[in-house]
Amino acid sequence: MIHLLLPGPLDQLTGGTVYDRRMVEGLRALGRAVTVHELAEAFPYPSARDLAAAEAVLTALPAGAVAVVDGLAFGVLPQAAARAAAGGVRLVALVHHPLALESGLDAAIAAAFREAERAALAAARRVIATSPTTGAVLARDYGVAAEDIRVVIPGTDPAPEARGGGAAHLGPGAVALLAVGALVPRKGHAVLVEALRPLAGRPWHLTIAGPERDPATGYHLRSLIAAAGLADRITLAGAVADDALAALYDAADLFVLASYYEGYGMVFSEAVARGLPIVSTTGGAIAATVPAGGGVLVPPGDAAALGAALAGLMDDPARRHALRQRALAARLRLPGWPAQSAAFAAALNELS
Repeated sequence: MIHLLLPGPLDQLTGGTVYDRRMVEGLRALGRAVTVHELAEAFPYPSARDLAAAEAVLTALPAGAVAVVDGLAFGVLPQAAARAAAGGVRLVALVHHPLALESGLDAAIAAAFREAERAALAAARRVIATSPTTGAVLARDYGVAAEDIRVVIPGTDPAPEARGGGAAHLGPGAVALLAVGALVPRKGHAVLVEALRPLAGRPWHLTIAGPERDPATGYHLRSLIAAAGLADRITLAGAVADDALAALYDAADLFVLASYYEGYGMVFSEAVARGLPIVSTTGGAIAATVPAGGGVLVPPGDAAALGAALAGLMDDPARRHALRQRALAARLRLPGWPAQSAAFAAALNELS
């Protein structure tokens, strides 16, 4: 029996939870029994009650049980992890990216996250990282032995080539931009708005799709959009279901995300699967996720560089076409979810 512990419901529309859900589905398709334990959604900022409930779940597992714990929770459960490991539970930490690398954290909070996650990881039998970049960070900065790390990147579903044209109502040559990411500081949506402010004279429309996980970020973003006079040019679509998101990808001409850091960035692979040119940053694993020649990457937080990259592609349809062709070639190399579920299962089998 495999036990998966994650913060909040398994049907959340976030990249990390989508990964968790697809792995559960894939493991079950391979004949593995998986029990899902939905912890408090407040992680990684749990209350004392949330911590006690998570520890109760872990320590109730029998000796020999395999417990895969999502890093959003695992990183702040060092004492519970140590007790569960002492009781014979085989702990597997599933790390999408280290907690301390979330943008906008107070230095003291980041330091506390780093110390707690380092201690929790010491109790894990195996660590599964969702990108080589994250695996390297864990080995370099968190004391995890390289031989205990397995990298299992997300899978990508096959998708039709995007037809684009979602901004055609603005006139000839109009470009439909799509950003997919939760409204949290790390996604850099505010930087994107600042980058687009000087480009208001060009015909474009931006849709930002993603849940408002941080109300302060959402409020700030709406204020920036209004102050820039871009309320009719930028749509905050919120959390969207799979069918609606697929329609947004299909209508897009260009994918853009100004993230400060990504542990992998599943949305980039989803954009590549549709042949969309990409404009983003070099933060974290993005440079390794976006195929060479399939996008333009600039330093994180640099609104001027981001705006210049966007303007260059808006003004040059031939260059957008060239990036599209490279993305379409790269999508043939994207692994599917069944293959990645098998790799995940293989990492767990090593614990037997």
